[in-house]
Amino acid sequence: MIFRKKIQRTSVSRNTKYWFFISGLVVFALLTFSYKKAIDITSTDKFCASCHVHPDADRSWKLSTHYNNKSGVVVHCVECHLPPRGQGFFLAKARTGLKDLYGYIFKDTADIDWEMKKLLEYAKKHVYESSCIECHENLYPVTLSVNGGNAHLLYETSKDPVHCLNCHLNVGHYDKHAALHAADSSFGITVTSTGPPFPEAAKVERFEDFTEMIPGTRVSFDMVALPGGKFRMGSGENEPLRNDDEGPVREVTLSPFWIGRTEVTWDEYLAFFRETSSQGRTEGQVVTTGKTDAISGATPPWGAPDQGWGKGARPAITMTWHAASVYCQWLSQVTGKKYRLPTEAEWEYACRGGTETPYFFEGNPKKFTSRGFLKKFIGPDTANIASSVVYMVNSPARTQEPSFVRPNPFGLLNMLGNVAEFCLDYYSADYYAADSVRVNPRGPARGKEHVIRGGSFRSDAKDVRSAARASTRTDAWLVTDPQMPKSIWWYSDCIDVGFRVVCEIDSLKSER
Repeated sequence: MIFRKKIQRTSVSRNTKYWFFISGLVVFALLTFSYKKAIDITSTDKFCASCHVHPDADRSWKLSTHYNNKSGVVVHCVECHLPPRGQGFFLAKARTGLKDLYGYIFKDTADIDWEMKKLLEYAKKHVYESSCIECHENLYPVTLSVNGGNAHLLYETSKDPVHCLNCHLNVGHYDKHAALHAADSSFGITVTSTGPPFPEAAKVERFEDFTEMIPGTRVSFDMVALPGGKFRMGSGENEPLRNDDEGPVREVTLSPFWIGRTEVTWDEYLAFFRETSSQGRTEGQVVTTGKTDAISGATPPWGAPDQGWGKGARPAITMTWHAASVYCQWLSQVTGKKYRLPTEAEWEYACRGGTETPYFFEGNPKKFTSRGFLKKFIGPDTANIASSVVYMVNSPARTQEPSFVRPNPFGLLNMLGNVAEFCLDYYSADYYAADSVRVNPRGPARGKEHVIRGGSFRSDAKDVRSAARASTRTDAWLVTDPQMPKSIWWYSDCIDVGFRVVCEIDSLKSER
């Protein structure tokens, strides 16, 4: 009797386990089906468009080569903006979905700088390179151009990581203004200024402000006389958000000099290009013929250097440090004066305008900066800075004309923003500590990269302080230039650096 009862209890236990197992399989199947169904539904282009707050994402996608192409193949949202399945797809989808949902509910789309979001550094955060490779397995198809082959070879062999978007930024969302690699048939031809050409350069007899006139053109620009003297260069250790290469602070003495009221404009730079360039010349070819003896100007750009934003009074951009230096040589020759790039000390003296604060106006970099977790919710303080600097918050993601801001105490415009500016000096992070020259210093005797100062329309408030320093990055700024050899005149990957000119006081002696 006891034995039979044990057998009965065992039989019931096995039946229960059996039904539990069957139920588990059913639940698992339902969950798997529901999960797959949910993934499929939330991965459609229609679903993505229903939540995204970008006002132009759908239209620009349908105009792009990922939708509007000869083959009829359509590349869908998740095929670019999520990694391939099995490579972190679900976690990336959950993270991106929560972020987009938060923006949809809590953010005001009018406050989002959509132009800034189109820039390469932002786009790379939302496009997975593994997804690019998933579709484009063969990097050397028979239809690939020579330049394309050179670019793909660089992609595969470069020591520094190169993202597909470095060259193909707008394949997924068409942008008519993103003309970095689009042909510009009017470059060097269109002239915006009017009136008869100037017969000669400005005659300067006293050390005072003057307006320079480029002979044979209708182009002029203002030069401001700065008296020179002593000033404290660099930032102290107590300055908020400073970098180590900005110190130690040292007292420097400068001779008087003139400096451009504004950055060199496209009107000014194109006067140089029209006179010295040779259409059809390629890199490596040297031309010394033309009106200006022994000055070989820039080769024609292979894209649109102004990015489609316009030329005229906007600052000239995308030229190399070498090109800016040659421009100064040409300007010296046609005007009979001594023009050059400013030294780093001259630049900071001109920028400060007699002040010793982080900016030439009142304000704390910690309050102005957009960096930090809390700033995503409360936003930066834009009082004072927005009217004086073209920077990340107010640009919007492009250069502006000089009238956009008010001048510094010396009457100079855009010293702290709009575009960063080349200096004459080689860059060294520890130069301030090692330098013993206190009168008209000109930086290290040798180096690879040059100093740039001033921040740009892409910069945070931290990086437009008067003492903030940076340097050229020649290799990085030529990554997508497919030419062999690469251009010595134009940067393919730098859209926010320009320059202004200095005129030496010795020019007074040479004109007498």
